[in-house]
Amino acid sequence: MPTTTREIEVQDSAARAAGLEGYQQTTEDLVGEKLVLNMGPSHPATHGVLRIVLELDGEIITRADPDIGYLHRGDEKIAENMQYNQFIPYTDRLDYLAPLANNVAYALAVEKLMGWELPARGQAIRTICCEMARISAHLLGIGAYAMDVGAMTVFLYTFTQRESIYNLCELLTGARFTTSYTRIGGQIRDLPEGFTDQLLKFCDEFLISLDEVDTLLTRNKIFLGRTRDVGVISKEDAIAWGLSGPNLRGSGVDHDLRKANPYLDYHRYKFDIPVGSVGDCYDRYLVRMEEMRQSVLILRQAVAGLPDGPINVVDAKERLPNKDRVLMSMEELIHHFILVTEGLDAPAGEVYFGAENPKGELGFYIHSKGGGVPYRLKIRAPSFVNLSILPKLLEGCMMSDTVAILGSLDFVMGECDR
Repeated sequence: MPTTTREIEVQDSAARAAGLEGYQQTTEDLVGEKLVLNMGPSHPATHGVLRIVLELDGEIITRADPDIGYLHRGDEKIAENMQYNQFIPYTDRLDYLAPLANNVAYALAVEKLMGWELPARGQAIRTICCEMARISAHLLGIGAYAMDVGAMTVFLYTFTQRESIYNLCELLTGARFTTSYTRIGGQIRDLPEGFTDQLLKFCDEFLISLDEVDTLLTRNKIFLGRTRDVGVISKEDAIAWGLSGPNLRGSGVDHDLRKANPYLDYHRYKFDIPVGSVGDCYDRYLVRMEEMRQSVLILRQAVAGLPDGPINVVDAKERLPNKDRVLMSMEELIHHFILVTEGLDAPAGEVYFGAENPKGELGFYIHSKGGGVPYRLKIRAPSFVNLSILPKLLEGCMMSDTVAILGSLDFVMGECDR
């Protein structure tokens, strides 16, 4: 065996001269080892506690491993030890940018198990809640996305409009962030006086502001350079990886549960489903921009056709009695006590309900063995599913494109980790 550098060089030269097979200096030998970089869990572009272990060859990503679970709270296990109504505040904390829509999706799943259907006014109110939540979530998604790629002004425009939505939420529910407005079988209260007028006023002002955001971003040369042909997801990949919501429609798949599997009273309203053509970061941005305009269209139709009547399911056995009757009647007091301590008398069975939330399909699978507590509850979180494509999507991209790709996916870690 050669022991000195000179002896090794002589042997190598002899081997090259002899043309021995298998002797070949590889690129890795010339360049050296690849760099492993931890992006997150404390990084502004990961929008929460997401950690991505990146393997870099220079500025090119050769491997990406998302590491989740830093925000895990065990919501699904908690649900197995709670009455159905008691779990509603936990749904606020899934996609905490759209708590009103989370409440509705969960309540619809339980009501499907119970075999209930809301009166027309209750369905219209829930539709209003869902579309307000969609606008609010998309405003934050686009504002934060624009700031990630260098457009600070857009963030100020979008957050000004979100403040108006929070004012409407406070008027409707009494809370601004975690609302817990919906109940199994209805809502805690009807629309307050003057709410519809303020909602229509917001719609008018919001469209003006949205046009200004459109002017700032959509044809901005820097924004186009950061987003066009970056993070392209083909139609086939989007379907294969189970993407949903704007990330799926941005890849050209015309699928929206409000049209494909109508719930509430969406079948009554006229609205379009925007889809992309390329599937890049820019298409996902355009889809969200147009979805907000369509949400305004739905809101105006819902207000114009808002019916009168009850907002809750009329079922005397499964509804809490009025407080004044509880204070004056022993029978009503017993009824109240049983419902509060034992919960709904749900039948045995299995149901799944998926709603078109701002991030995609938020689904709840409930396995009931009867009684007031689910035996098993599984949450189909769209942010978790959408993030699963990251290893494939980031491979081959530039390191600087990671920020734009993550912003275009618009995920929330509270929903991803649950």
